[in-house]
Amino acid sequence: MELRQEPTNPGTAPAGTARTAVQVRGLAKHYGDTKALDGVDLDVAEGTVTGVLGPNGAGKTTLVRILSTLIRPDAGRAVVAGWDVERQPRQLRRAIGLTGQYASVDELLSGYENLYLIGRLLDLSAKGAKARAEELLERFSLTDAARRPAKTYSGGMRRRLDLAASMIGRPRVLFLDEPTTGLDPRTRNEVWAEVRRMVEEGSTVLLTTQYMEEAEQLAQDLTVIDHGKVIASGRVDDLKRQVGEQTLTVRPARPEQLDAMVRRLAEGGLPASATPEGLLSVPVGGEEQLTAVVAALGGSGLAIAGLETRLPSLDEVFLAITGRQPATPPRAAADQILEPVA
Repeated sequence: MELRQEPTNPGTAPAGTARTAVQVRGLAKHYGDTKALDGVDLDVAEGTVTGVLGPNGAGKTTLVRILSTLIRPDAGRAVVAGWDVERQPRQLRRAIGLTGQYASVDELLSGYENLYLIGRLLDLSAKGAKARAEELLERFSLTDAARRPAKTYSGGMRRRLDLAASMIGRPRVLFLDEPTTGLDPRTRNEVWAEVRRMVEEGSTVLLTTQYMEEAEQLAQDLTVIDHGKVIASGRVDDLKRQVGEQTLTVRPARPEQLDAMVRRLAEGGLPASATPEGLLSVPVGGEEQLTAVVAALGGSGLAIAGLETRLPSLDEVFLAITGRQPATPPRAAADQILEPVA
């Protein structure tokens, strides 16, 4: 498939059509015999969050480093915000922001000085850099610590400062490479809120993560990478449907009728099981089966207190696709020990 370089003026797209912010075709990067990327294809629509999932060593960071012009690919082509990654790196860098896995702020400078310096490097006027720095410090709840050296910041504060730094130039495309690794739940939620706000303001986000909760909270589309290859991609619910059917959970109005419900459905050829929580779990492939379950129970005088359907979780999707368990976010208690109070 030919890779199309789109115009950089966002107003040129026909009304009602979705523009592509990132296009990748056949991207490859090898380190000796190791294929960090092995023919990756990827499309990211403007104004969306696309999640790139994969275990450690899958190639996620290599992909981000190529798209942000930090390393060159061995093969393939990529266009970001209308600019070719290899042929137009200078123009591309002015259109993107990047937050890596580890905070990259200057620890000897204050939070304000870090942001002001980046603004000036991006050719903002002194007045504009000052205003933008102060705006982002307030947005990320860093105003009280603005004049303190960054080395005195907690891990969560450094991460927020790093994210603020990536937004100084109001990037059209923002790359977030596992941005919440090591953060406590409260700070992680704050980062998620800022990502949503950036998208509302017109940015496009490519997010790499190992955390299923993070992908489900933020991403509209997902691409799963393993051993340098794309092994699945699509909308979140579409990937869930590929892995398995919906599950109907029934809460009996009278708990003592749970076993009778299981027997009644089995008589009708509907597989069901009781869960440790005292619920009835029934796999259903569509509306017809769902209706049949309700009719079978209702016709037997077995009272239902509640019904809920769900698709497989992203954890189950990840396990089914890669054969590995996803990473687990750190627990709040551990984070409170590791994270000094601001």
